[in-house]
Amino acid sequence: MNRTTRPLDPEGLRAALLGTWAQVDVVESTGSTNADLLAAALAGAPDRTVLVAEHQEAGRGRLTRSWVSPPGSGLTVSVLLRPTGVPASRFGWLPLLTGLALLDTVRGFGLTTAGLKWPNDLLVGPAQRKAAGILAEVADPTKPAIVVGIGLNVGSAPTDQAGATSLAAEGVDVDRAEVLVALLTHLAAREQAWRDGRGDPDVTRLRADYRAGCASLGAEVRVELPGGTVHTGIAEDVDRDGRLLLLDPAGYRRAVAAGDVVHVRPAD
Repeated sequence: MNRTTRPLDPEGLRAALLGTWAQVDVVESTGSTNADLLAAALAGAPDRTVLVAEHQEAGRGRLTRSWVSPPGSGLTVSVLLRPTGVPASRFGWLPLLTGLALLDTVRGFGLTTAGLKWPNDLLVGPAQRKAAGILAEVADPTKPAIVVGIGLNVGSAPTDQAGATSLAAEGVDVDRAEVLVALLTHLAAREQAWRDGRGDPDVTRLRADYRAGCASLGAEVRVELPGGTVHTGIAEDVDRDGRLLLLDPAGYRRAVAAGDVVHVRPAD
């Protein structure tokens, strides 16, 4: 067994992360770490609870897609955040800042050819293939409580993910525990700065950082909305609420809050 696929050590992770995170649990197998934390949130789990699964059998991606993680192939982790004091209108930044934490992490391990596809994918390597996805879900509509799930391909990419890649496939041989500690450390720092700034993406420079790291901006894209509507155009910018600003062929600008983006032509 190589160091990429060896089992995670729960006690080692807690030693590295407790203090920054309130609770860190590792389970051998589960249906969905997001679903488990959503239930835990309603039962009163504390802010900054972390749940990691070695094997996820029924994970959820965006637009009802599945995300299955074979044991040892990658990282499947969900975090519960209770950002009291941040207006709900700014919660849309949580998946975007999580993407930045992923970007911080993989660049720290030498993957300089990495970027973000709005709103929830990490692209790596010269071909800009997907290595990670993010799903944020409201845990409790009556109070601030959001679960953010992350699936990162470390040792290999699941066979059901067409066009996906992994850190190992892009030349990065690294222990999964090292990647997880780095990711959660970057995520905690990004989220704390955002929370301290009451979610303001300009005061915290979050929007500037996202613009710099987003491979979608400047690209010709096709955006598939949840209801089936499709828009095409140039992804121009991200607004203060984290929405993608799309310039269509007729010169009309629209703000897109949610959708699946396909890069038709990369940014120049």
